[in-house]
Amino acid sequence: MADKRYTGSWESIQKHEVPKWYDDAKFGIFIHWGIYSVPAYAPHTWELGDAQVTDWFCNNPYAEWYYNSVNVGRGPGYEHHVEKYGADFKYEDFIPMWKAENWNPDEWAQIFKKAGAQYVVLTTKHHDGFCLFPSKYTDFNSVKMGPERDITGELTDAVRSAGIRMGLYYSGLIDWQFANDPIFDDDDLFGTASPTYAYADFSYNQMKELIDKYEPSVLWNDIGWPKQSEEAMPYLFAHYYNKVRDGVVNDRFNGKHYDFLTKEYQAGEMDRSQKWEMCRGMGLSFGYNEIEADDQLITVPKLVNLLVSTVANNGNLLLNIGPKADGTIPAEQVRRLEILGEWLSVNGGGIFGTHPSDRESEIREDGMELHYTRKDHVLYVFADGLKDGVNEFLISDFHGNLRPLDERLQIETIPAGDGLLVRTKNYQAGMYAIGLTSEG
Repeated sequence: MADKRYTGSWESIQKHEVPKWYDDAKFGIFIHWGIYSVPAYAPHTWELGDAQVTDWFCNNPYAEWYYNSVNVGRGPGYEHHVEKYGADFKYEDFIPMWKAENWNPDEWAQIFKKAGAQYVVLTTKHHDGFCLFPSKYTDFNSVKMGPERDITGELTDAVRSAGIRMGLYYSGLIDWQFANDPIFDDDDLFGTASPTYAYADFSYNQMKELIDKYEPSVLWNDIGWPKQSEEAMPYLFAHYYNKVRDGVVNDRFNGKHYDFLTKEYQAGEMDRSQKWEMCRGMGLSFGYNEIEADDQLITVPKLVNLLVSTVANNGNLLLNIGPKADGTIPAEQVRRLEILGEWLSVNGGGIFGTHPSDRESEIREDGMELHYTRKDHVLYVFADGLKDGVNEFLISDFHGNLRPLDERLQIETIPAGDGLLVRTKNYQAGMYAIGLTSEG
């Protein structure tokens, strides 16, 4: 693969394979930080993909969509803005208020490393069009305005210095500096978003700029890609794959080409037969939302369960942080990362570098879950939903030995006619999902 060169044709780029590092990585950190981190507001409503949702965009729980939540002219976001800032206060008026005065990229990188993250994906330009890098195609960026720093460059250096791969997100289809009609429903995403050839060239040039300047390990596009430059996609992908030999791209390029599928909260595809990635915020928002208190964020047990169940079914977890405008990561988000990192330091052998087992995940009637991964001939079993003390569960059609990855956990295994019965003796809630291995 390292010696292969790609040409600007669909046939050539479609021969690209998911690089081993990405398949092995399993856990990454997503970052949404921008102008929207100043108002830091969205109503706490629903998860994306919830079948009960109506009028999503006027009740949008994503704080990074603040511009549109005001632009629609009704709903909680609009009402909040008018009440707090006034109807004449423009989104761009927040820019001088975003100072990032307490931002230390090296501290961020160490938090990510301690969490066990293998890669990071930074939002370099969200739908508001504000770029977190110096671009020769616009002055609407974080070097000329706001923090007056090359956030992308500084964080890329810090993350790579910590031994973590760096990926970049880019809003390819939507840019409200080019077309700012309010988005009320899904049809507007493609129907009114940046319809000009000028924007198609702009997004293409900026994406290429990011590739050439930062050589991201992940090229993470959002929503879609301008129809006007669809036929230029093969060259863009070929240029990327030739520049970044082990690069990987997501599936939000109008479905034309991808290395992995994306699932966002309840929306998107999870397919065990293909590589996929689950992305979500710790709460309902990606950008920092100051009204999302600690008790409204994902609990640690559910976070561990999400990682385990995702990995067991051929996915990676891209867990988002939403920093505050001053550049600090909220303590409740850091705490979850620290606990997840501690869990991975014990159980990571059954996560990193593994593949899905032929065994399907099992959800029992009592709420207990069993998830399986493998590494060569070694089987890993993760049991979740246990109660303190003694628990019993059967590993069907398994007749080998199992030992716990957590040395504090005492278990007893009893051969049964239809498998192996496992009995925990001293399980504690702080162990979360327990990992067992067939390795001696």
